[in-house]
Amino acid sequence: MWKRAAALNRFMVSLVLALASLTIGVIGFMLIEHYSLLDAFYMTITTVSTVGYGELHPFSPAGRLFVSVYIFFNLVFIAYLISQLTTYIFNGELRTLFNMYRTDQEIRSFKDHVIVCGFGRNGSKAYAELLANGARVVVVEQNQELLRAATENGAGPIAAIFGDATADETLLQAGVERARALITALPKDADNVFVALTARGLNPDLKIIARASLKTSESKLLRAGVDSVVMPDEIGGSHMANLIMRPEVIRFLDMISGLGPNKLRLEELRYQEFRREWQGRSIRELDVRSRTGATIIGLRLQDGEVLVSPSADTRPAPGDVLLLLGTDDQVRAVMQQFHV
Repeated sequence: MWKRAAALNRFMVSLVLALASLTIGVIGFMLIEHYSLLDAFYMTITTVSTVGYGELHPFSPAGRLFVSVYIFFNLVFIAYLISQLTTYIFNGELRTLFNMYRTDQEIRSFKDHVIVCGFGRNGSKAYAELLANGARVVVVEQNQELLRAATENGAGPIAAIFGDATADETLLQAGVERARALITALPKDADNVFVALTARGLNPDLKIIARASLKTSESKLLRAGVDSVVMPDEIGGSHMANLIMRPEVIRFLDMISGLGPNKLRLEELRYQEFRREWQGRSIRELDVRSRTGATIIGLRLQDGEVLVSPSADTRPAPGDVLLLLGTDDQVRAVMQQFHV
């Protein structure tokens, strides 16, 4: 990021110097040779371009001295501008800047999207899973090579902000005030704490999920405003132990997580998303399994309580969420039949 910023700064400096050179030329010809603005501009352009069409009238000694000095310094300024412009053209910097501008304009239109800070192993996996479920995602990453490699490996165009995720301006550029959730998966726990603090301050309603390496970081992240903390190393160790103690349970969980050969999918269906004709009916009357093949495995009540395998006589109420399990086709059937 800093290399691109430095290159852009050099280009802007060369452009400012070139414009300053033109301005000095116009003013010099007007003051020393008493040219009109149009004639002074004409003489400046012919001098800068080294075309040499000739003088509009013979120069005075002061005019010749001014032109001699002006040509010398102007050649340096223009050469610097051309070198920077050539670098941008042949190194693809202009195309990159255009793509960054286009991406920035696209992100400005995002609303209720998810921000993923860090595109390492965990961040890239979260990005792919979110994208597969139809979410709009903005990635915040400092290392451009990670995103370039992902794009070349078939990930497609990635809406990305290159910068420090702990900085206010970076998260604002990612649209944090309009986002619905943020995942911070940076390598250092301290950085994840800073991201959580910054994001929570910019959007109090934001749902924040954070990665942690150390158990001692969990309490700090929760105090920083994180809703949930995930510890990949701890989960991995528990997973390996359970493969020995409860192998069939783990295989079933792998199916749900999409790691097994026969993939299953967990989905949620909120009461307010029900079609009007299904609202107010009991689980027995909904008869989801017979109609779609999917299974209702739980019901989260409005007060936060979760009913596992709820009774068939239970009637979902406003604010409740049905938890469903099934194949992709079965879940799609549920959405087509019951979802608004």
